[in-house]
Formats: sequence, C-alpha cells, structure tokens
Amino acid sequence: MNGILPLWKEKGFTSHDCVSKARGMLKTKKIGHTGTLDPEVEGVLPLCIGKATRIVPFLTDTDKVYEAVVTLGSATETEDAHGEVIETRPVQHPPAIEEIEQTIHQFKGEITQIPPMYSAVKVNGKRLYQYAREGIKVERPERNVAIKEIILDKESVVFDGDSLNFKVMVTCSKGTYIRTLCVDIGKALGYPAHMSSLIRFSTGGISKEQCYTFSQLQQLVDTRAIEEALLPISEGLTHLNKMHINEDERFAFEHGQVLPRPKNAQNDPFVVICNKEVVAIYQQHPSKPDKIKPMRVF
Repeated sequence: MNGILPLWKEKGFTSHDCVSKARGMLKTKKIGHTGTLDPEVEGVLPLCIGKATRIVPFLTDTDKVYEAVVTLGSATETEDAHGEVIETRPVQHPPAIEEIEQTIHQFKGEITQIPPMYSAVKVNGKRLYQYAREGIKVERPERNVAIKEIILDKESVVFDGDSLNFKVMVTCSKGTYIRTLCVDIGKALGYPAHMSSLIRFSTGGISKEQCYTFSQLQQLVDTRAIEEALLPISEGLTHLNKMHINEDERFAFEHGQVLPRPKNAQNDPFVVICNKEVVAIYQQHPSKPDKIKPMRVF
C-alpha cells in the first residue's frame, strides 16, 4: 500500500497516536505523519504510507492554512487555552473591527517570532517544553516565518464584558507558531491574549474536503475499500516544479543516475514525472553545475 492518507485529526489525539492507530488499522508499519498537531487541535494531518514516506520532508515543508480564535483579556504560560493564566486585563474598551483589521494586517509578510517555551524547539539539545516544566528560563532563538494571508472573520467578533474573541484565517509558512501570532496580535492591540482554539484546514495541496476521520476510515477498512481514500504521491508534491519525461528516459531517472542537466530542468528541487507517475525528485548537483542528482527515487 503506497500513497497519502488524508486524515482529519480529531481532538484528543497526538500526531503519534494517529500514526499508531493507522498502523494497526491498515496492518502496516511504514507510516509517517507530516507535521505535529497538538492534542487539542483538530485538522488536516496527511499520513504518508509505504513509498510515500519518502516525501514526508517535502510535504512537511509547505504552506499551511489555519483558523484560530484570538482571545483578548488574558495570557497563559502555554499561549493557548490549556495553560495557567499568567496575566489578565479586562477588555473595558473593545477595539473596533476596523482597528482589529488594521492591526492584523501589520503581521502579513515576513515576520520574526520567538517560539513559546511550551514547544518542541530544541535549545542546547533539549526541548523548550522540558525547560518549561522544570521552571528553567532559557534564551529562545528567533525565527523568521512568512504570513502569506491573514483575514479577520468579522462575524466572529464577540465581546462578553471582560474578554474579546475573534477568528482569523491564516495562511503561513512551515514553522509558524499560531499561538505566538495570537499573543503578538493581542500585544499590538494593547491586551494580554492567547489562542483559545485552532483548526488546520489545509497543508500543502491537501484540504479538509479530501480528509477522512478514523471512523470513516474504519468503514473503508471493513469493506476492503481503504485504497479509495489514498491520494497519489504526486498530491503531496504539488508545490514543487515538474519535469515530464518519456519512457525512454525513465530508466535513468528511476535508478537514480547522475545526469546532464536538461535544458527544461526547473528550479530545485523538481519532480520527475512519466505518464502521470512520480518517478523521482531531482536537484542541481552541488558541485557540478551541468549535472543533476537524485534526492528521492520511487
């Protein structure tokens, strides 16, 4: 069995839980996920099966689309709704919708983030959340991320007397912490804030509409129709450039040969396709500008 299983991860599961459950359900060990989602987050979590595990790094390194709820009025140690409250300030004069829109628009483009202490980022070989649990503060490395789009859902703005909630739809690069984005939006509006809800609607070219829950997948397993749920490997590589070859050229590429750089070779890396089938992923040879070499062969 080879392909991408477009899973809709429900709340309560870790990404590792999802891999373990899928292994048992599909009776195969060769499964990898494409980006961690916290247990309280739901959304698109593609699982790569069989040969598709070779594209995990490529599918992980793609843009993501999230819907987040920003809550103004309180900040937490984890930057989400599940951590201990560390600061409060009642929202006595809620910002107007126009002010919220203008503020969030400031975050569009390349921005710098400091990862939250409760995150899996490593500092000196140790995860930040491990330091946090031990009460140890360490200097966290800044990272540059890209917010491709950020849109306010005007209908979602709700003021309850002490806090203000609103939804934002965010399209962003790999490595973006939406929790931190919500906190920074709150600071820009003059209030402590946290992310009270998060849903991932797409990763790479795979969207919610293509996904299955575990209960739906179990029905397909029971009727021996699970392969109907699998997406081809090419669905996880839609963000890469393509180079189409004919059958005469196929042998060299699928055997991973170092080859002369074709005139129609795209920018690195690029997917080599023969008769709609992904044969390999190639790149410019690092020391021979007139050659190309394989990154993955299928």
